[in-house]
Amino acid sequence: MSDRRIRSIVIVGGGTAGWMAAAAMARLGSAGVRITLVESEEIGTIGVGEATIPPIRTFNAILGLDEDDFVARTKATFKLGIEFVDWTRRGHRYMHPFGEFGADIEAVKFHQYWLKLRARGEAAELEDYNLCAVAAKLGRFQRPVRDARSILSTLNYAFHFDASLYAAYLRGYAEARGVVRLEDKVVDVELRGEDGFVEAVKLAGDLRVEGDLFIDCSGFRGLLIEQALKAGYEQWTRWLPCDRAVAIPSQSAGEPLPYTRSTALNAGWQWRIPLQHRTGNGYVYSSAHLSDDEAAATAIANAAGTPLGEPRLIRFAAGRRRKLWDRNVVALGLAGGFLEPLESTSIHLVQAGISKLLALFPDRDFDPILAAEYNRLSDLQLEQIRDFIILHYKATERDDSDFWRACRDMEVPESLARKIALFRENGRIFRHEDELFSEASWLAVLLGQGIVPRRYDPLADMLDDDDVRGTLARMAPFIRQAAEKMPLHSDYLKQHGMPSAQPATSKGAFA
Repeated sequence: MSDRRIRSIVIVGGGTAGWMAAAAMARLGSAGVRITLVESEEIGTIGVGEATIPPIRTFNAILGLDEDDFVARTKATFKLGIEFVDWTRRGHRYMHPFGEFGADIEAVKFHQYWLKLRARGEAAELEDYNLCAVAAKLGRFQRPVRDARSILSTLNYAFHFDASLYAAYLRGYAEARGVVRLEDKVVDVELRGEDGFVEAVKLAGDLRVEGDLFIDCSGFRGLLIEQALKAGYEQWTRWLPCDRAVAIPSQSAGEPLPYTRSTALNAGWQWRIPLQHRTGNGYVYSSAHLSDDEAAATAIANAAGTPLGEPRLIRFAAGRRRKLWDRNVVALGLAGGFLEPLESTSIHLVQAGISKLLALFPDRDFDPILAAEYNRLSDLQLEQIRDFIILHYKATERDDSDFWRACRDMEVPESLARKIALFRENGRIFRHEDELFSEASWLAVLLGQGIVPRRYDPLADMLDDDDVRGTLARMAPFIRQAAEKMPLHSDYLKQHGMPSAQPATSKGAFA
């Protein structure tokens, strides 16, 4: 029986996606797999992903990264959630925190009891029952404890970090484990005549790089997956109308808060992401409702501190590649598609793509069933994230601009319409077991965006009202006391050896 194992992997493109892939694949080097990454410093990277979600910690842990070293090297801060300002209506704000709200009682969801008591004016705000939300608003942070009996074990967190520094950090990790980096531009892609597989990429310096498996991290260009293989692209702009962004870094403005802030504007939304050495700012907007010059002026005016450069314009179209795995090419990051970074999912989608590739890792026969399953799972995840992002636009009371009126009145995918209808009726939330966003996340955004159920689950009437009232009355103060005892976020960074703020030198990244 012949040896059909993959012997060489070629990653086209660096940046965050390319070096995440290289770092993860580096483990295969010990099994005799040659890994080559081709990138050109002449080709700029978008730098998607200053803000992340908790699964990034799993990726870093699998690589064996020391978290304090990672935070110091990438100028990171900690993140407990996202604050949404002016999304539901002007003057309104809510938090989408990590972690759970309250605790279920007798197998009935906590929020059902909360809905019952809230209607009577007998419950605090929903966020008061979430430790991450309370700590975030107090500007406090600590890592969770392992003792499940402690409320501090319920903490969950992610990071804000400099995406270019993260890519450089992973580059060092990957090269130390045998990954070979070639500094050059791909000028041609050679396909095999018999099956259309990619056989090699030709570089500007006349070097020809052959491979068994190719990973396309070439950004929006989709150099392999689209330009060579013509995989096709499905646009979702009818639901996600923002198609541009201007990004601009600024000097740090005060102590870094442990959460991302998203503020809705007349034609989209702006981000504010605090790092150790600067603040990331930008405006995601619809070019049909706002000019590039107006967007840039707004981004500068709303920057958290003194701008550190000129605004950087980024054009995009929300959607996905029709095949993320086509023949012997797998597309990661922007090469595979784009969902605006409203819920900080860009880097996670790279991570998820890598995980699925390793779980379905092929041999040189590339059984089509592996690619089909990879694409099925990827499509499902992208649609679920798409729906969650659309929810923020659809569920709004704003009617102060053409943009928001169009968002409010648009038809949404049936999968999202069904979720909204179920929740609006009696607060029920159903999701796939492997869905990225938890029930708590859906709850935070559904209620935060003003969708209030008409009634609560009748099972919430099974327990004595006085017992439930007493439980909730004790819970909120207990959570606040625990949060108040946590260190200030800035103090926690200093306590764990993070360097003091320094002048920024890197370019602003796209949220």
